Amino acid sequence: MEYKGYKIGQEENSVIVEKIRDFDLVHTFECGQCFRWLRQEDGSYTGVAKNKVINVSVVDDALLIKNTNIEDFKNIWFDYFDLGRDYGQIKNAVMKDDNMKKATAFGWGIRLLKQDIWETLISFIISANNRIPRIMKTVGVIAREYGDELTMDGEKIYTFPDVKKLSQSTVEELGVCKGGFRCKYIINSSNLIDSGQINLQEVSQMDTDEAREELMKLPGVGPKVADCVLLYSGTKYSVFPTDVWVRRVMEELYFKKEASFGEIQKFAGNYFGDLSGFAQQYLFYYARENKIGSRRI
Repeated sequence: MEYKGYKIGQEENSVIVEKIRDFDLVHTFECGQCFRWLRQEDGSYTGVAKNKVINVSVVDDALLIKNTNIEDFKNIWFDYFDLGRDYGQIKNAVMKDDNMKKATAFGWGIRLLKQDIWETLISFIISANNRIPRIMKTVGVIAREYGDELTMDGEKIYTFPDVKKLSQSTVEELGVCKGGFRCKYIINSSNLIDSGQINLQEVSQMDTDEAREELMKLPGVGPKVADCVLLYSGTKYSVFPTDVWVRRVMEELYFKKEASFGEIQKFAGNYFGDLSGFAQQYLFYYARENKIGSRRI
């Protein structure tokens, strides 16, 4: 059957999406935007999102999603994998110079996932001054201790807990996840959201600056974490998440001198406009994998 430009079919408990474009699993799941997708021995990835567990693989130009059905593909996975967006058009728009041409060629298969904003928030609070393997482990322990159990191919895997579950915990109890000082931020942020003082669902209705300021009212959320939450939840694509390392990348590739956070934000906004988030992700992945920005200007 045809669905929004794709030919899709179902075999047993799997959905096949034919003629998939601009989608590489390594680029997408290992570019730093998500922490619940695990690579399997056969090169596929198994992950939990939207309280579902699936396994995905790409063979030739076909996307295979196991443990799902046509209805869930239409209602969940089509949007989650951002399949309605023409990434070829995105790449053409951000290829404004040689740096971006190299970056988009290197990370040609990146797609920005539309993740749950609550899970994305907690994941990126955990990400502060942390490495990806440790972030994945911490998020995984939180899911195991507080989430609901799912199974796939005989393996247990856990959903990410809702706000209520974490707000009813304590810093001491959450310490099992080895999140360190971040545990206090997680509990306090959960309490603010559960009490209604911060409404994550209203953030999408705000303009970008307002949305960033609203998220920064939460403990452990600075400009970079706020922008990551907005970008990786599919809420705002005009943000350009900038930490110390991204700043060094921008200094090396564009400024050729030291630059402030404000200067980088202004440059990205003027240069990439509403596509700043996409440009940042191509640059971030390219620079990280090629160790660009590892030296000071």
